[in-house]
Amino acid sequence: MGTDIHGFVECRATFGTLDEEDGAWHAAISLDMLYGGRDYDAFGCLFGVRNYAGFRPIAEGRGLPGDVSAQTRHAYETWEPDCHSSSWATWAELAQVDWDESADTVDKRAHQYTFTPGHGWVLTGKSFQDIQSRPERAEWTQGDVLYRVVRMIRRDAIAETGQWAPVWMAMQALADVHGSENVRLVVWFDN
Repeated sequence: MGTDIHGFVECRATFGTLDEEDGAWHAAISLDMLYGGRDYDAFGCLFGVRNYAGFRPIAEGRGLPGDVSAQTRHAYETWEPDCHSSSWATWAELAQVDWDESADTVDKRAHQYTFTPGHGWVLTGKSFQDIQSRPERAEWTQGDVLYRVVRMIRRDAIAETGQWAPVWMAMQALADVHGSENVRLVVWFDN
């Protein structure tokens, strides 16, 4: 069974009619509108969920913020008791991440590559091969598939132009208006 992510980008407005509630957070947009993937490398890197790649998570296990918006809380409660690993991170935190930081350990999965004419070896998947006995950067082939033991960097898990780009663009746009401390991503997972 797979793991999916749910949540909202929330914003605390600094002007206009929304700030009349004395700094309350508001659900700006559902994560489902911006991100439709299931990327365990990203989940592990950001929140420690399915962290096969061995990253030090950016925002693991924080739970829902105490001042979470009513819309986000309601959406979360519709998933209970089937959800887990709720957490959150502000845009200020995410904007400070060193995307070239290496994972603490090598990936528990062997990275699979297939040779493509004109492009060379192209990553086509990951496999739970027995890699415990193999050193970092080890390579071997089985048939026409090349396997490697890899230590990823954060940029490998969350590519700048990948599936998370719309989430980052929405958060950046809100931060440009309201400040990076006033924008956060609130998430939870289900299996």
